[in-house]
Amino acid sequence: MTFVVTENCIKCKFTDCVDVCPVDCFHEGPNFLVIDPDECIDCTLCEPECPAEAIFAEDEVPEGQEIFIQLNADLAKNWPVISEVKDPLPEADDWNGKPNKIDLLEK
Repeated sequence: MTFVVTENCIKCKFTDCVDVCPVDCFHEGPNFLVIDPDECIDCTLCEPECPAEAIFAEDEVPEGQEIFIQLNADLAKNWPVISEVKDPLPEADDWNGKPNKIDLLEK
């Protein structure tokens, strides 16, 4: 099993989760982070660190967000690894908690 970054990360991109990851399984896109399922060791450290509460165990992904399981796997193949904390996106607090952001995902 792996962990999955879901919709609420879009346009927020808090990186607190990256700081605690022991295997550098996070990858960074323009306005979203993903977890490489082949690298994730299911350590559970990242989930409680996410201010946007956007990280879930694969078998606990909220209903309607299952698309993010495959999206994480696909995007991790092309996006660079992120292993250091960065500032969140400028309007992260405004976007945190807003639904229906999938169309805003920049690939």
